[in-house]
This record gives sequence, C-alpha cells and structure tokens, in this order.
Amino acid sequence: MTDGHTSSTRHEAEVVVIGAGLSGLAAVIALRRAGFDDVVVLEKSGRLGGTWRDNTYPGCGCDVPSVLYEYSFAPHSWSRGFADRSEILDYLGTTAATHGADKVIRYDTEVLSSRWDRETHRWSLKTTSGTYTTRAVIVATGPWHRPRHPDVPGLGTFPGTVFHSARWNHEVDLTGQRVAVVGTGASTVQFLPEIQPKAAHVAVFQSTPQWVLPKPDYPLPSGLHDFFAHHPAARRALRGLHRWTQEAIGVPLRHPHLLGPLEALARFHLRTSVRDRVLRRALTPEYRFGGRRLITSSTYYPTLTQPNVRLHPTRVTAVKGSDVIGADGTRTRADIIVLATGYHIGDLPLAPHLHGTDGTLAQTWADNRRAYLGTSVSGYPNLFLLLGPNLLTGTTAVPTVLEAQLRYITAALNHLRASGASALDVKPEAEAAHQRALHEALRTTVYNATGTSYYFGLPGINTFCWPWSTARLIKRLTAFNPDIYAWTMPLPTQTGTERDALPTRPSSRPG
Repeated sequence: MTDGHTSSTRHEAEVVVIGAGLSGLAAVIALRRAGFDDVVVLEKSGRLGGTWRDNTYPGCGCDVPSVLYEYSFAPHSWSRGFADRSEILDYLGTTAATHGADKVIRYDTEVLSSRWDRETHRWSLKTTSGTYTTRAVIVATGPWHRPRHPDVPGLGTFPGTVFHSARWNHEVDLTGQRVAVVGTGASTVQFLPEIQPKAAHVAVFQSTPQWVLPKPDYPLPSGLHDFFAHHPAARRALRGLHRWTQEAIGVPLRHPHLLGPLEALARFHLRTSVRDRVLRRALTPEYRFGGRRLITSSTYYPTLTQPNVRLHPTRVTAVKGSDVIGADGTRTRADIIVLATGYHIGDLPLAPHLHGTDGTLAQTWADNRRAYLGTSVSGYPNLFLLLGPNLLTGTTAVPTVLEAQLRYITAALNHLRASGASALDVKPEAEAAHQRALHEALRTTVYNATGTSYYFGLPGINTFCWPWSTARLIKRLTAFNPDIYAWTMPLPTQTGTERDALPTRPSSRPG
C-alpha cells in the first residue's frame, strides 16, 4: 500500500472505527449509546458485514446458537437454531439502519497508515479518501479477515480453476466436475455437504482430523418472536440455557482431566455416522478434544461416506498438471481446487501501518502478539483493539465478548473526557503482568495441547485463547481500572483548535 492513492481531503472526528463488520457496528452503536456522537467508521469495502459479507461459500453459517449470535440490545427473530450467512448479513444491515450506524460509515475507504502524533496527542489516518484526524481509534477488522493460501509447488500452473473458500468463485459450475478440497476445517465441514451432490467426484485432503460434535440445528417456529416479545423472560431463559451449555463445554477445556464425556460423545457421533472402519480410523484425532477449533455438524461425516467422495488423510505437497499430490504419494486428478486453508488469524493487516510512540504494531508484535485484556497495547495511546489477542475461546459467542469489551472502551473514553487528559496508554508493567498470568493459566488448558493449531499465532505462543471462564472475562472487562494506564495532559503549546478538540471537564486525577 502507498500513500499515493490518498486525496487531499481532511476530516476530523472524536473516534474513528476501522471496519464495518460485526465488531465495527457494535462499536459505533455502543459509542453513540454512551454519548459519543462524533464517530466515523472507515470501511474499505462498498458494503458492511465483514466476514459475513466476504464468505459466500455454499452452506456458510454460524456455529454457535443464533440466540447467542446477536447483540443483546437487538434481539432478532431467527429462522433456525443456527443462522445461515445471508440471515446474519441481513440482521447486521437491519441493526445498523435501526441504530443509525449506517449513516456514519465511509465506504470504499481503506486505511493506508495510522500514526500517533506526539505533539497534538491525536491519531492521523491516511486513507484512500483523505486524511482523518481523531482522538481515539478502535480497530475492528476481526481475526477472520485475510485468507491463508498454502505454498504448494505447482499450484500456480494448475490448468483448472483454483480459489479459496473464503472468496468463493460463483462463476464456476461444479456440476459434473472433479473437485479437490484442500483442508478439513470449519468451512469444509459446511460447504462439502452442499457441493457433493453436484460434483462428479470430490477428493478431500485432510492433514489433521477434527473432533466433530453433532449440530442440533432446527427450524424455529415463525411465531416464536412474537411469543418472546410478550414474554421477554422466556427469551432471557433460552439465551441463558444456551450460554450455560456453552460454558459447561468450556469447563473441561480448561481442565482436560474432565474431557472424557465430550470425547466419548464425539466418538459416538463418528461411529454412528461412519460404518467403514478404515475411514473412521482416518477421521479419529490423536490429540485431545478442544486442542483445535470446536466443530459441529450432523452432515459432514455422512457426506464423506458418499460414493463420489474420497478422503485422503494426508497434506498436499505438490500439484503437477491436473494432478494433486499428497505427502503419502496419493495422486488425484482434478478440474477444480478449493483451498479451505483458513485465515491468518490474529495477523492484523494494519499492523505494519499502525505507528505508535516507538515503531509499528508489527514491530511491537514481532516476538509476541500481546495486549492488556486483548484491548490496549502499550505504546499505542488512545488505541483499542476489538477481539484482540487472547480474548476468544472455543465456546464464548463473539457478541458477548464484543459487548464486554465495548463497555470497557467506553468507560476508558469517559475517563479520558472527565479527567482533562489528552491520552491514556496502558502501562507496560501492567501489560506484562497480564501476559504472564494469561500464559501461565493457558499452560494447563487443552488450548495449548497441540502447539500447531491457529491458536498459535507465533511459534510456541498461543495468541488466540482466553484461559479462564466467560464470567471472568466479563468481570475483568467491566471493571475499568484507570490506575493501570499512564495519563497525558494536553501540551500548553497546542493551538486553540487542538485544545478545543480535547476534553474540557477537569478532574483532580484521571479516573
């Protein structure tokens, strides 16, 4: 990216949010509800929705119950127990319009660089539609953003069609085609049952088998929303039931000696779905349940038993002509290759272009992606990350985490307003202490069991998982502590315009 694409237009805002997906929309609504009206959302695409806009593969949907995948302030009448992609996207659009969030989104505006100005105590963001100057920045680009493409020799010379599942090519007709699917993660589990009836043959390359639980998906009665509208306690009870079910699953993930029943359920699901012993053996993981992302599906295993599907329990090492070759010597001819190889989880695309007080975020994170409560990074004043490092688990619904984080962020910004300070920056010793406690707690969880899943954003370092309960996460994010931040007062040499942009309500001390 270069700054040569920027215009000379200049913009001012109190808070700039980067990204208009699930996280960014939650951020602008939370800010407006907290009294922050001067907010702008910068979205590089021409439409809101984030990962739900970008992922259009057949069968794309949510893998947590629908009633948990909604904002608490915007209940929705879901059509199924687990919503599909189009319904989630419609929900985000409707919610944005209802709360006026769509009015502050600047579409087709890509952030090229963001720099903290030591003199004015403000962020300057160069974008494709001009420069934005702001007091605070909220990065809401999400972890499921940039597809991971494998480095496979010969892939670039494949004579057929190649595309990543996260950027599905709908112009390609799979009917009667030989399809090679590389990867067996959450996306494959969803799209494989959809493409299998169309394709002449599907070769599925599996480098690592997954633990798969049955998915209790079901259509919801059309009158259920009206019932909940008249009986809100019933809806809260249903949400509570699902939430505590998810939490119950999370307990053995933190205490692996309790994993037996979950592993037994997953093995029973596999045994009743796949009769072929050889295939069943190939689909049986050797690592503990929860060591990788949890997957639910009631259709994936039956699809693998269909006569036009063959599982190759090996990674792909090369492509020669139309042949896809596995590490075990397997060769299969294909017309189409679908790369279901996941994302660069936690690899923030903006990191090399985010300049703090001493270098870029990419440099800061070179040896460890760290943030206090997954939200604040020392050396980046007035900058907040949504769904930052070590803030997610295999069982906590993303909206729950987002809303807790945004309560924390709005509390921080309110302290900034009330204190008369111009900047807050988490103290490095507080960040370091949090990191030590977090990684010590992770050490005994199943999240650290494999050492090779996408939980490990850097070699040997789990940069994804929160090692404690959701209740503890919410409690920590609810209790904003101003003492763990360093507070900076406005410089006396600032111009009148700059001073006017800073908080004016004095306080004896920050917080």
